[in-house]
Amino acid sequence: MSIAPVPRIAIIVVAAGSGTRLSAGAPKAFVGIDRHTMLRHALAGVFAATRAQVIVVAPAGREGDALTEVREAAGDRIDEASVVVGGSTRQESVAAGLRGVWPDVEIVLVHDAARALTPAVVFDRVLGALDAGASGVVPVLPVVDTIKRVDGDVVVEGVDRSELAAAQTPQGFRRDVLETAYRVADQDFTDDAALVAAAGHPVVTVAGDPAAFKITTPADLERARALLGDDAVVPPARSRSRRASARVGVGTDVHAFGGEGELWPAGPPWPGEPALAGHSAGAAVAHAIVDALLAAAGLGDIGTHFGTDRPEYVGAHAAAFLERTRALLNAAGFDVGNVSVQIQSARPKLAPRRAEAEAALSAALGGAPVAVSATTTDGLGFTGRGEGVAATAVALVYPI
Repeated sequence: MSIAPVPRIAIIVVAAGSGTRLSAGAPKAFVGIDRHTMLRHALAGVFAATRAQVIVVAPAGREGDALTEVREAAGDRIDEASVVVGGSTRQESVAAGLRGVWPDVEIVLVHDAARALTPAVVFDRVLGALDAGASGVVPVLPVVDTIKRVDGDVVVEGVDRSELAAAQTPQGFRRDVLETAYRVADQDFTDDAALVAAAGHPVVTVAGDPAAFKITTPADLERARALLGDDAVVPPARSRSRRASARVGVGTDVHAFGGEGELWPAGPPWPGEPALAGHSAGAAVAHAIVDALLAAAGLGDIGTHFGTDRPEYVGAHAAAFLERTRALLNAAGFDVGNVSVQIQSARPKLAPRRAEAEAALSAALGGAPVAVSATTTDGLGFTGRGEGVAATAVALVYPI
């Protein structure tokens, strides 16, 4: 018999909210989405992530209910989980969870049970940034709506949404940073990232996930139920209907050599190769993928959203286009299924860096699979003569 090492990570799951805006007649975390509660679904994501001590912060009087959910979700890891009673505010509840963290823990993640469908990959991204040296990390999504500053019912001015991001959880911190920030806090903050930043510590961002939305209103609850319904085991007729709802788009792009700087044909740069000409960095592969995704979702084409009248995209590389396109798709109710793209070019040689290119493009699309292939066209045409690069992409999107 071997003794498992003590985890160096703790995850505090905040489940002490009253859920007033949800109007479900019970504390929010104990409202059912399907046959399971929000808390149970949230714990499924927690226990699917990297091994950690798990502390659930429950409302007073619901500790037993919380412990039941923990036991069901934890399985043979129940010794790594516990339940504590929260306070009257979120900040007090997190502080209660912090008091239960084991001495050997170095990293603490704070997660809202109301973000019940957060996938385990978001936990991994946060931990990856902490392991890379960050003291605080928050997952975010880009703000895609036009934002206005108002005074009552009068619009005062527009707000530059390129500087905005929507924060999610889990938010992760070095333990010493979080504990010190809580000790010196002299006001209530809406999340832990704000509290840590107010204490003078930098907080970095990683990509969030559309599924990690916060269930706050009855409409949010219905959205969660619909998503879980799509993921459930369904009869053949419904399975066929879901497959039929997926949509496919095709995109192409062409750029000539002759630009300034480095070559960025497919995600990472290719030092020593001539650059492509274009309004942006001549990212032919990314542009073809963007057109394919937008076409599949019925959202126009690259000129609609990234035209030459958009100075913020001058010199932009693949990630900027792909991340923004995924945000547009999410706002329209779609997400990326997978992408296949072919490069037609005599140079550079793709094979030695294919995996790197695929990983970079996939990361910019939130982890969706991307396959990249290449052909030299047997020396025919402008690509065969080495005058430029062409790319053709096929993308599949599906409703979320």
